[in-house]
Amino acid sequence: MFERWGRLFSRPPPGLMRLVRHHHGLEWHWISAGPAVAGRVILYFHGGAFVAGSPATHAAMLGRLARLAGTEVCAPRYPLAQEAPFPAAPAAALAAWEGLRTLGYAPSDIVIAGDSAGGGLAAGLLAQLLGRGERPAGMLLFSPWADLVLTGESLARNGPGDPILPVERIGEILALYLAGADPADPRASPVLADYPDAPPALIQAGAEEALLSDAERLAARLREGGGAVTLELWAGCPHVWQLTDGWLPEARLALRRAATFTGACFTPARPGR
Repeated sequence: MFERWGRLFSRPPPGLMRLVRHHHGLEWHWISAGPAVAGRVILYFHGGAFVAGSPATHAAMLGRLARLAGTEVCAPRYPLAQEAPFPAAPAAALAAWEGLRTLGYAPSDIVIAGDSAGGGLAAGLLAQLLGRGERPAGMLLFSPWADLVLTGESLARNGPGDPILPVERIGEILALYLAGADPADPRASPVLADYPDAPPALIQAGAEEALLSDAERLAARLREGGGAVTLELWAGCPHVWQLTDGWLPEARLALRRAATFTGACFTPARPGR
């Protein structure tokens, strides 16, 4: 259903290119649309509640982001819960980072990003990297799902009216994804992780969405680690509205702001890169 929805409602930008390659044990989708500065990349993890979605479902939106930012996007395919439960997805996220490093990218060449469940993977990955002394250029998150303990108060306040997230079925998803693992593991719930020397971060979330608390609490944790965090709460916008680029004008505006942030994270491109 997600794949069909993506084909029906996504509007790819001119010049969209998606190249599928295999490297470091992963399937990589390299996405661009127009000129891109060499030697820098956005490492993006797609959403879909750990049970749906793929780099293909997000290709149009990521192509628009790539075009606006002038930066290639690398979107690896990670195992969905029905293929391999936790911690397979976080392990794949770490493998993706290490794969980029083997290709010659320095930490300062990489902005890590993601939406919804993929946003949680990105935040969990950042905590692991900072814990071992590696600092990406920045982090970009759209409506991150960052608390699998489900302690965010917005779940109860906004959940019944959320037009995108079926909050009443969230327990089923967690049972499938965690398969008995502790939801308080920081790789599963990065709102509980530490972020020493955190890089700049931009978090965009709908002001009325069910996962609002996850975005707010994650921003607070990053600030505790010294990160410069911009938290944007968009009134009237649903969960990961950026996927509706070409339909909702707020989607294009949000992607423009994301692209500006991404560009500011990178140091000037070095000759020959």
